Amino acid sequence: MVFIYMETINNMTKEKRWILKSKEDEKSLYEANRIAKNLNIHPIVARLLYNRGYTDEQACKMFICMESEMLCNPFDLKDVDVGIERIHRAIKNKEKITVYGDYDVDGVTAVCTLYLYLQSFGADVNYYIPNRVGEGYGVSEAAIECLKNQGTTLIITVDTGITADKEVVYAKGIGVDFVITDHHECRSEIPDAVAVINPHRPDCNYPFKELAGVGVVFKLISAYEEKYSKCSKKEAVARIFSHYADLVAIGTIADVMPIKGENRIIVSYGLNMIEKNPRPGLMALIEASASRNDNVKSDRRKKNTKVTSGYIGYTLAPRINAAGRIRSASIAVELFLTMDKNNALEIAEELCLANKERQAEENKIMKEAYSKIEELDIENNPVIVLDADNWHHGVIGIVASRITEKYSRPSILVSFEGNEDGSVSEYDIGKGSGRSIKGLNLVDALCHCSDQLVKFGGHELAAGLSVERGKLQAFREKINSYAKENLKEENMIPTLEADAEINFKDINFTLAQQLQQLEPYGVGNPMPTFIMRGVRILELSPVSDGKHTRLMLSDGSFSTAAMFFSNSPDSLGITQGDLIDVLFNIDINEWLGRKSVQIIVKDIRLSDSNISEMSKEKTRFKEIWSGASYYPSENILPIRDDFVKVYQFLQISCKKGNTKYSLSNLCSRLIKIFDNDASKIGYVKLKYIIMVLNELNILTVEETEEDVYSFKINVARNTSIEKSNILRKLRSQQKQI
Repeated sequence: MVFIYMETINNMTKEKRWILKSKEDEKSLYEANRIAKNLNIHPIVARLLYNRGYTDEQACKMFICMESEMLCNPFDLKDVDVGIERIHRAIKNKEKITVYGDYDVDGVTAVCTLYLYLQSFGADVNYYIPNRVGEGYGVSEAAIECLKNQGTTLIITVDTGITADKEVVYAKGIGVDFVITDHHECRSEIPDAVAVINPHRPDCNYPFKELAGVGVVFKLISAYEEKYSKCSKKEAVARIFSHYADLVAIGTIADVMPIKGENRIIVSYGLNMIEKNPRPGLMALIEASASRNDNVKSDRRKKNTKVTSGYIGYTLAPRINAAGRIRSASIAVELFLTMDKNNALEIAEELCLANKERQAEENKIMKEAYSKIEELDIENNPVIVLDADNWHHGVIGIVASRITEKYSRPSILVSFEGNEDGSVSEYDIGKGSGRSIKGLNLVDALCHCSDQLVKFGGHELAAGLSVERGKLQAFREKINSYAKENLKEENMIPTLEADAEINFKDINFTLAQQLQQLEPYGVGNPMPTFIMRGVRILELSPVSDGKHTRLMLSDGSFSTAAMFFSNSPDSLGITQGDLIDVLFNIDINEWLGRKSVQIIVKDIRLSDSNISEMSKEKTRFKEIWSGASYYPSENILPIRDDFVKVYQFLQISCKKGNTKYSLSNLCSRLIKIFDNDASKIGYVKLKYIIMVLNELNILTVEETEEDVYSFKINVARNTSIEKSNILRKLRSQQKQI
């Protein structure tokens, strides 16, 4: 049996738009079937690969195999040769090197990777990560001066530095060289550093542009290893992967880089390393994450934890990030650097605690932000720009993500810090964090507003900025003006994408197994999503005191058990007997040594045929109520037993406090009472039963909205249904055969 696990559907009242990503024609189906036959893979897997751009056998084979030889040549990165030469000279001359990083997961893993690699060559190396609250993002002159005073002569930036034009000039003036490694979008001017290694440089011909900051570091040390250890590219990559693949994978996933091309290979090797031989800090973090709020021993839970890109993104990354958001990013760095298990466990617990503090602060800011949004005219202002004094700088980015997800539009949160005496000034600097949606490049939008900003930087969908209090309103107006011209209305409708439509008969263990060959999943290589249409709900029942819902689905030939977690049957917007369309993923669930196909439904909706069916029922009721005749085969005329069962059900429900039902929901609940025979009662018959019981004062019925009724059981008395005028009229309309 196949089990379907349904995720909670947020904003049920705001229907999502489903998009079938590929319109398959005869040619594409023919080519996909040919690939499936020649590579001996499932036809649906071949269709997925073909529709994702892998249109020949060689491309499909390379995608599935993910061999390290497929990685690009690191020396194709502009300035990488100059950069590694300067680093080699610093190591040889015993210069003090500082690895200067960012405070997010990408920055932390990049710092650790480069620090450990340089340390393995005996380099005099330390690291520096600015404090998010006190210093903010990026390179600062104050930090450079401090490092100079400590003896640093070479600073290597990781995941930052591409906008540090003035800071690099300042460093040169005091005798400090810069090698910049970054992956953020470049401006027109590149800092005048010894080397600027960034695949987004306009003059960089590196073929894969989507590396994370730690990915650029991976290419840098691969080049260094190949040149100065005098080995082949394959040997260099193998050595780097064996020591640092886990860190590179974590940073790549956490920074939401596309899991395709080089990133897919990197993440695959990294996940394998974490599964087989995790470093002490990672093992401790996995254990601490698994054991929170759980009485099960953490070592037992760790063994059952499958490390996937999703697990890293949603479980480990927030805890690593919490260090830089709430405390200091150095805590997370020390977690990865330590080889002491006890020390690792202490740090991991501290990160989990910091994450809880982050969650509490996030909830506080979110509540305030939602309150502010209620006062905005967001329909005419596509970019939500909010500000407040003393919002935590480390949390506003997360809240911006939540707002963008909820309202399907870009959002920017700005936090100002007042002066020590409590006064405010138009020159106060606010630090902001923004998130965007597909259709609006946030960096381009900020470039358009650069005259209103102190500084900014980031990616297409996420960016940071600084703005003076006195210029915030002008910035708000200008970015909204830009968005109105560049952001389409359709981009602000929540969408879910599906790869293909399939049938129940297509879902089996073979398909589920072969879909795993497309892992690791992530942005750019999402878990395949499918649609099934016209699925009948045979059964709908509460589980765990109504916290969850169990469903039985069928297409008429095949049936499937389903679980909808964290939703009661009444909250679903669907009822027993409905025809629905489902959008879902397919996976393999392993529990107690037994494997089974698992389908994760992402969204559900009433199918067009169900809506049409209900519309016909309503129309038919209006016709009969107006005097039209009907045939006995329509099963409209209720008998005494029908009245008894409906009354008994409502009597029991009202005693329990359940006094309100929609007609469709009540109809579905009565199916079980009528021996699971849906033909025993339908929309028209049930509506007449309710009207008769109300007419005879057996029930007091109030229609609160169309086809939604509130019921009250009246004092029991012997009342014959034969006294009903409504029932007599209905009988007279039935045609005699």
